[in-house]
Amino acid sequence: MSLLGSIVSKILNPFGSSEAKAAPAEKPASTEAQPSSGGSAPASTPTSGGAASGGQVDVEAVLNDLASKNGQKLNWRTSIVDLMKLLDLDSSLHARQQLADELHYSGDKNDSASMNVWLHKQVIKKLEENGGKVPADLKD
Repeated sequence: MSLLGSIVSKILNPFGSSEAKAAPAEKPASTEAQPSSGGSAPASTPTSGGAASGGQVDVEAVLNDLASKNGQKLNWRTSIVDLMKLLDLDSSLHARQQLADELHYSGDKNDSASMNVWLHKQVIKKLEENGGKVPADLKD
């Protein structure tokens, strides 16, 4: 799996694919048995805890929860390195350069400060594009 895929998966599907799909489908079945809008029922059932089948995942809540359980003080809101550490991913320069390649970074990958800022913005953007509810202060 790509680094971006790992990041998105760990945040937007923190319980793993099979567990996350099973849990939301069981609870809302009694209250939302009648689809009220649009095409596919799974994508149109955003539940309060609904991460799995198209419901928005509160990125801030997931990451704050992980941070509260982590012994280190990690600033995931501004640091791609801290975000990757929080997700137990390799945050080395080489790993970040790989992530930059995945995201088609066109700048100088040896200028790690500029690359890191760009990477963080892109990862937040990709989380939102993939169904994550991103805090307004993190959007461009």
